[in-house]
Amino acid sequence: MTKENEPLHIRLTQDRRDGLQRDLASMHELTFDEPLSEFRAKELVNFFVTHLGPPVYNQAIADARGFMLEKLEDLDVEVYEPDGRRR
Repeated sequence: MTKENEPLHIRLTQDRRDGLQRDLASMHELTFDEPLSEFRAKELVNFFVTHLGPPVYNQAIADARGFMLEKLEDLDVEVYEPDGRRR
């Protein structure tokens, strides 16, 4: 768990990082008909993880939070049981 105000660092396993580098190099070669060196692929993956990782992560958390709040609101309607008292 991270401490309050401590930045969250996106961590990828080495296998996932290697796979992203391979996929990026393959996409680059297919799209631009030019090979991408291992060094450049690694640097691009690092750039994207650093710059896109946090906003994508934050959006996913916001989406999950919204989904859960919606389900909690539904819970009141679905399982509410009147207590039988008259007002």
